Amino acid sequence: MRVLLDTCTFLWIISDASRVSASALDLYRAPGHKVYLSAASAWEIATKHAIGKLPLPEEPARFVPAQREAHGIDALDITEEAALHQARLPWLHRDPFDRMLVSQAIVHGLTILTPDPLITQYAARSVW
Repeated sequence: MRVLLDTCTFLWIISDASRVSASALDLYRAPGHKVYLSAASAWEIATKHAIGKLPLPEEPARFVPAQREAHGIDALDITEEAALHQARLPWLHRDPFDRMLVSQAIVHGLTILTPDPLITQYAARSVW
């Protein structure tokens, strides 16, 4: 299975895994599963850090890649196809970062690990 982490799921996995559901942790830890963090999540983390809403122990440019690598998580670039697909999504969710994650999951056949009830209303497969 190919798994896409919601931004909050990534942050919880690297700092306080007790906040992640057992089902989501099982999928994240399952041997053979490919786990991704979207460039949209890296962008969200950098943005929230820059405006003071997300304190980090170091700058996001070092923190995000180091934590991804330490936890066996691959980067997922934003493709043109996924970027254009988000315009076709219904406006259930207004957050552009989350809309991109949904689009990436649909376009690339990924399962999103997320506690966000708005994301679960889309056609993308999600687990929590």
